[in-house]
Amino acid sequence: MELLEAFKWRYATKKYDPARKVDKTLIDKIVEAARLAPTSSGLQPFEVFVISNQELKNKIVSVAFDQQIIADCSHLIVFAAWDNYTAERIDEIYALTTTEREQPADRYNAYTDRLKSLYLPRPAEVNYTHAAEQAFISLGFAIAEAASLKVDTTPVGGFINDEVDKLLHLEEKGLRSVVLLPVGYREEANDWLANLKKVRNPREKFVTEIA
Repeated sequence: MELLEAFKWRYATKKYDPARKVDKTLIDKIVEAARLAPTSSGLQPFEVFVISNQELKNKIVSVAFDQQIIADCSHLIVFAAWDNYTAERIDEIYALTTTEREQPADRYNAYTDRLKSLYLPRPAEVNYTHAAEQAFISLGFAIAEAASLKVDTTPVGGFINDEVDKLLHLEEKGLRSVVLLPVGYREEANDWLANLKKVRNPREKFVTEIA
């Protein structure tokens, strides 16, 4: 499906068909799109958790204001950002970069030193917020890829982050949950939003062109 047409087709699905599961090959494509998203300085300061376990999805419903879409969806993708930037994390991604590019190990030392001087003195909460912003870019890529595959998604920010962190043992990984993405197929007959017109601000209000 052409991407703009896919965007017109998609909406934040409100009722999933729990009997319909998304094939793993499609889930893998959606996750790969998230992995390929751009991030500040290429640090990719987040991870994703792909949950199909029904018991765990049900537990997350209870800490997400009883949003049934989390239980009914085929897969739940959790985006979790670094709780802080560290020298070790910055060095790790640039070690991978130089290895993959077959470059000298010290190729980016001056740049990583600059990153460390900028990030490491900042409060952890500021750095987490910055990392979370990168995760939201990845979320957008995942939603776009899903739409192109005619797979439904619903970005969910309404949940108790600390409780999701506990369920997924994120603290011990140095991560904090950012956003949830139920993935599946709409149950159109029982979804109040399915056949309503998509409404966005008109172009003349949305766009200011500066020549």
